[in-house]
Amino acid sequence: MARVVKVFGTLRNHWKKSTVAACALSYGGHWLYGKHCDNLLRKEACLVAREYGRQQISPQEQLRKATVILNPAACSGKANTLFEKNAAPILHLAGVEVTLVKTDYEGQAKKLMELMEQTDMLIVAGGDGTLQEVITGLLRRADQESFSKTPIGFIPLGSHNSLSESLHILSDNQVKHITSATLSILQGETVPLDVLQIKGEKDQPVFALIGLRWGAFRDVAATIKKYWYLGPLKTKAAHWFSTLRQWPQVREASVSYLAPTLRPPDLPEQKPQRPHLMYRIAHRLKNYWYPPIPEPPKAEEPERWNERMLSTLELSIHTQNKNPVQTRTDDSLLVCVEPDSFSVGEFITVGEKKMEDATAFTRKSLKLEASACQLNLPEEGAGFYNIDNEEYEAMSVEVTLLPRKLHFFCSAERREQLLTQVQ
Repeated sequence: MARVVKVFGTLRNHWKKSTVAACALSYGGHWLYGKHCDNLLRKEACLVAREYGRQQISPQEQLRKATVILNPAACSGKANTLFEKNAAPILHLAGVEVTLVKTDYEGQAKKLMELMEQTDMLIVAGGDGTLQEVITGLLRRADQESFSKTPIGFIPLGSHNSLSESLHILSDNQVKHITSATLSILQGETVPLDVLQIKGEKDQPVFALIGLRWGAFRDVAATIKKYWYLGPLKTKAAHWFSTLRQWPQVREASVSYLAPTLRPPDLPEQKPQRPHLMYRIAHRLKNYWYPPIPEPPKAEEPERWNERMLSTLELSIHTQNKNPVQTRTDDSLLVCVEPDSFSVGEFITVGEKKMEDATAFTRKSLKLEASACQLNLPEEGAGFYNIDNEEYEAMSVEVTLLPRKLHFFCSAERREQLLTQVQ
């Protein structure tokens, strides 16, 4: 008992050191417990992957080949370590023949995709910027019609992973997020995603899976990092300071758009059976003696463009990939125009919501569905775009929807969640 009293007496006499030691021990224990939980998640994912690797294949079959485009600079330079610890072991245990290609500088993924050979699957390990570069390089290829049929997997390793919530189970734990995304590639289920082709007057087209943003909310979001010292108040502060510099922050533009097109039914690809030999001979003789009369060409209806002049705080054009399993009758992109009548308080509130979800819109927003649109901006002072969270100089562009152009691996659990949201 005397020893216990002596210990408590020492702690009381040196309470400052005791407090620091207690905080350090609790933090260290919490850190070690987090590492232990991460190792358990990795072990569980590797056991699942090992079952895929134990599946038998015939002697004529080859191992599945996957080409991984990895951006080591993603996630503040941690992407390479995250991939090697959480994703690479799963792919190897599943018996996938992996070819790893690391990018060295911004824009290299586009060039690599133009030179890449055919593969069984393409895996993008990075963030929104890496993914946008890969699909742009892929769809600029001369053989993009055949190459775009290659299934694509996305391993979220970047600071922004906007597409991940449409494909994978959401989790605050980074290890669980990466391992579940990698396992979804092994499951083999895919969903078709729309792509936006964004083309200016001079440059080559850029392709996007999320969309394009232009306006005041985008400009403020680019400056929020400067107010890091304000902690949780930095978003509100950035929007408020921007109103002090200029208010109202109204943009003038004009938009021309085409009506949405009907979506053809999803029919499985089936090769028609070859007719009998005697039928083919009779058919050829009939065409030889009585050649068919060609039908006159049908006059094509001119495209009917609708034009609107806009005064807005922000304009966004985005796909409907947020829920790729939703059944739709039309193939369309969404043009969202925010009103120019927001008060300062509404501007700050809406800005906070758009930081959480850039595709969110308000009740006052004007929403247009179109199959293609032309965005005409003033020649000077247009500022910058965000295309899939990557910054581009703003200019007049034509945006065309490429419906269900690419196929991405999607986890079965996330598919079920999205289907329940539709119902």
